[in-house]
Amino acid sequence: MLPFVFVFMLTPIIAGIIGFLTTFFATKGFIRYARLIGLVVKDQNKEDKPLIPLSGGLTVMAGWFIGINLFIFFNTFIGNGFDPYLGDKALTFLFAGMASIMIITFIGFIDDLIIKKNKESSFGLKQWQKPLLTLVAAIPLVVVNAGVTTMTFPLIGRVDVGLFFPLLFVPIGVVGAANMVNMLAGFNGLESGMGLVYTGMLGLYAFVNGRNTAALIAFMAFCCLLAFFYFNKYPAKVFPGDSLTYLLGAVIASVAIIGNIERAALIVSIPFIIEFFLKARGGFRKQSYGFYKDGKLQSYYKKIYSLPHIFTRTGKFTERQVVYYLMLFEFVVSSTIWML
Repeated sequence: MLPFVFVFMLTPIIAGIIGFLTTFFATKGFIRYARLIGLVVKDQNKEDKPLIPLSGGLTVMAGWFIGINLFIFFNTFIGNGFDPYLGDKALTFLFAGMASIMIITFIGFIDDLIIKKNKESSFGLKQWQKPLLTLVAAIPLVVVNAGVTTMTFPLIGRVDVGLFFPLLFVPIGVVGAANMVNMLAGFNGLESGMGLVYTGMLGLYAFVNGRNTAALIAFMAFCCLLAFFYFNKYPAKVFPGDSLTYLLGAVIASVAIIGNIERAALIVSIPFIIEFFLKARGGFRKQSYGFYKDGKLQSYYKKIYSLPHIFTRTGKFTERQVVYYLMLFEFVVSSTIWML
């Protein structure tokens, strides 16, 4: 048996590298295969609207799955038993989180498969169908009673909500997070880029506060997203699709619930909450993307119905600039979790 310190320090790093490499090479292969089978949609933010492979979130899921299981393998067969720093129920919570994330990724993939790409705008599942389907993904976290039932409410203080936590708050968290991330999308590198910021920040916050199981889930997502971002950044060779946005929502929910860092997760979600209210202002019918004019992105609307409209309505920013400014905004917002 290898020394415990060696296993504890190196296994997450090795697993993260393998997750990164798996995602990188899987994405390269997936791009060719998706084109072959016609799993493509129009890039609405380009002048010629090229067809781009969709549902690259599957490769992130593959890398994350292999990385997590490799970590479990190392700790089970090479280390001195499973890592006690993760806690007594770590293995149970890891598999529950894994199940939730895989289920919700599959639901996102179904949405990507039925997407109607023969029209100017692409859409899949109806809005009322998405919350109902993503609700299924909460079941694994519910049945293992993940999280801490004591919650802090404004003006009230700490309250033990008992069974309301797994039966009410966990499903709301999973459904809300998945559909929340799905709203702020549609630009090259936006979903994966912002995902890099908040998974990295949440993972570091969880690790510093001793929530190592949650930190592992976030860290592995960060490593896989880093590989995927190479192909998804402007000009995108592959789109993440709902398979990735749902996956990222499930990662946020799993990290928050398992690590008992719901407040931190809520803070990093502020850009998506703002996006929800902006979309509601337009009756959820306004598109986030724009059209090219003199090499810049121009919004179809004069008012702001989405965070990207802050930039695109001026007609002075490229798609790449819009994405990086939104990533910067996410970083600034996420950094405030250290004030908790």
